[in-house]
Amino acid sequence: MAIQWYPGHMTQARKKAEETMEFTDMVIEVLDARVPAASHNPMIDEMRLFRQRPQLKILNKADLADPAATQAWLNYFNAQPNTKAVALSCKKAGDAKKIPAICRKITPHRGTHLKPLRMLIMGIPNVGKSTLMNALLNRRVAKVGDEPAVTKSQQRFDLDDTMSITDTPGMMWPRIAYESDGYMLAASHAIGRNAVIDEDVATFLANNLLKSYPALVNARYKLDAMKLDVMQMDGVDLLEAIAKRRSYKRHDGLWDMEKTAVAFLTDYRSGAIGRVSLETPSSRAAMVLSTQATSTNTSEQASETDDASDSAQ
Repeated sequence: MAIQWYPGHMTQARKKAEETMEFTDMVIEVLDARVPAASHNPMIDEMRLFRQRPQLKILNKADLADPAATQAWLNYFNAQPNTKAVALSCKKAGDAKKIPAICRKITPHRGTHLKPLRMLIMGIPNVGKSTLMNALLNRRVAKVGDEPAVTKSQQRFDLDDTMSITDTPGMMWPRIAYESDGYMLAASHAIGRNAVIDEDVATFLANNLLKSYPALVNARYKLDAMKLDVMQMDGVDLLEAIAKRRSYKRHDGLWDMEKTAVAFLTDYRSGAIGRVSLETPSSRAAMVLSTQATSTNTSEQASETDDASDSAQ
């Protein structure tokens, strides 16, 4: 089942962001370091490029991501024009304090009393924009929550007499093009729970981690102690093993797979499983090519079916 999530208030948020972009010198896009491409909103590029604004991509939650994958993403993004990418954790005040100096280097023509540097923070829900804002200002000015789309309106603040920053609500885009992106975003808690089925998301995540990080999965859930071979398991097997190990049972005696799914997703989101990433530049490219090839084959088959039907008539 494809996951889509575009709450009504995000249409207004987009319009407001387009207006603010005109009076902005650069864009700070906050991404989830575990899913940098999946957590990129393509509408941000449309707005930014239209106004020809440079960008700083912050791969936040880097302390939860695979360092090797994160470095690959930094190399990938830093090769793009008018783009600087850094990896950090916005929860670490020292990391956030590095941002203003980086922004000054990106826009050397701004950042004076006569021409203050105007920055616009953008990104999808729950990637840490508000946490970054609070760290930059060294006080709590933006509401932070564990659910997506906590921020509903723009907020502008002065960092000093030469720099200002505007925080925007988390914005999704109307249609998620790749099915796996929806699942990666749901697993990373960027999509409201009302739009997903936790068991489906957990199964997707389990399959991904079993393929890429079997040793971490085995260490976290002690599968070898249960005489289970992690290399022979799929996502459903893993969730059932977790349910048994933790004795998650329903009142009717069956294993509580919903509770297990939520617990597994929480382990991933908190970093309890270890530092993992769900995509790399190479895996992303392979996924896109595979999806495009499948789409092309489906279109060709549909066309052949239509031609055969016309001939029969």
